Amino acid sequence: MKAKVYIETSVISYLTARPSNDIRAMANQNVTIEWWETQRSNYDVFISEFVIAEASLGHPDAISRRLEAIADIMELQATEEVRTLGQELIRRHALPANAEIDAYHVAVATVNGMEYLLTWNCTHIANAHTRPKIEATCRALGYEPPIICTPQELTEEV
Repeated sequence: MKAKVYIETSVISYLTARPSNDIRAMANQNVTIEWWETQRSNYDVFISEFVIAEASLGHPDAISRRLEAIADIMELQATEEVRTLGQELIRRHALPANAEIDAYHVAVATVNGMEYLLTWNCTHIANAHTRPKIEATCRALGYEPPIICTPQELTEEV
């Protein structure tokens, strides 16, 4: 049985973006493309309506590339339980109020029992300061949070 991975929008953005001149962004793009091509098949991957909504913003060509990349990925539903956990993550200061969609990404992955949440959002999600707060809040509310990581961290030897 494959591990379940929730893919947050930043991963899709790096996967489909035009090559960047910024060395860090270029490295993240390359790691993401490599993960997608060599590791994705090792996992059952999922997205949510939040990923679709964020992927649908911006330049029409970029939107088209992002939506095409996620077209065959199973969508998890944003239930009332997901919305409640997302709001609690903000209310309990695990994530800042201006990161509401990020809280919902964490909540949908958590409520749906994902083993991993794959993201390049190191400001709010994959952050050494926020991860413990996210995990503590989820556990206090009776959930086991996913392991939050970047594509670089989620690599299996084949």
